[in-house]
Amino acid sequence: MAEPRFSNLINNYPASGIRKMFDIAEQYDDVIKLTVGEPNFDTPDYVKDAAKKAIDENYSHYVPNAGLPELRQAVAKKYEDVFPGITMDNVFISVGALEGLTLTLLGLINPGEEVLVPDPCFPNYYGQAMIAGATAIGVPTYKENEFRIQPADIEAAITPKTTAIILNSPCNPTGAVSTEEEIREIAEIAKKHNLWVITDEPYDAIVYDGIKPFSIAMIPEMRDSVVLLNSFSKTYAMTGWRVGFIILPDGYAPRFAQLQEGMVSCVASFAQKACADALASDQCVKDMLVDYTRRRDIVVEGINAIPGMHCAKPKGSFYAFANIEAFGMTAEEFAIDLVEKARVVVVPGSAFGKCGEGHLRIVFANSDENLKEAIKRIAEYVEKYHPNVK
Repeated sequence: MAEPRFSNLINNYPASGIRKMFDIAEQYDDVIKLTVGEPNFDTPDYVKDAAKKAIDENYSHYVPNAGLPELRQAVAKKYEDVFPGITMDNVFISVGALEGLTLTLLGLINPGEEVLVPDPCFPNYYGQAMIAGATAIGVPTYKENEFRIQPADIEAAITPKTTAIILNSPCNPTGAVSTEEEIREIAEIAKKHNLWVITDEPYDAIVYDGIKPFSIAMIPEMRDSVVLLNSFSKTYAMTGWRVGFIILPDGYAPRFAQLQEGMVSCVASFAQKACADALASDQCVKDMLVDYTRRRDIVVEGINAIPGMHCAKPKGSFYAFANIEAFGMTAEEFAIDLVEKARVVVVPGSAFGKCGEGHLRIVFANSDENLKEAIKRIAEYVEKYHPNVK
């Protein structure tokens, strides 16, 4: 058999630290996996029923590259308070928010340019920038600021090659939610340097303690330089459906449709129909948030009771970002040890960037029982193998 011959892109595409933990966990039985970034709920019945009905009504053909008009109109209605004057012509339907990000980078960023991303961040920001021939540059975030990206750090990272900033609030992996003041300062910097701002908001409905995320898209002066990404994956527990959307400035959707035609043609038509019906209600989202809130507290309170570990309450998402610096191990060493000796799988914070070192990402989108058992196992592991850590 001949040696495989891959492109430079596939040879250099960043490996997933999350997938590495999956692979290690496969070697063991009775593991509790707190790694998967998706709801542990099933898609609501009314959404599934809408998809079945759509199939029976023969929503099984091509639809416009930009998406089913009915869904684009429903998304526009959802965002009419954020984007005054928004119409379906500003909305583009993508294969999840990730394809939305890829299309955005391919459509707006040129090879050789730089895109600023928070560090730590969703790792695919680096990979998708690479696909576009661009370079993602990490902007450090710090625990002292609850890992919220700071405007001054963004400005310090700007070079003549910088053409865009990716924001992610609420943030994966840290659960950080930027303040309105910070977002407004970032907007001023973006305007000053004529930068695109890509705001990735799949966790916008998963927030706690009465917090309401402030989107940079809400600033009228940014209307022509902001692209908003979102999806149905996290909010409606529809990760496997792969439906997302992009909100674009006036006049951009038709050109994005050209790219879509050459990549996937369109998102599955019956799935789009179901998503249009999903937006008719947010009660299921509110119901899931009640469970997430309780589960967040189980994990955070449990972690903080373990010697040497500390975890701030995340303001949003379903991720806790636990500090393990007191153990004198790298995050990857600690995470692997936890799998081998406690049968609990988490993701080392270093998988999300240099500033994630010394932390573990713990997904609390899981059952109460599994979370309590995982905390118990971690506590027993620390007591047995690190008895002198305080």
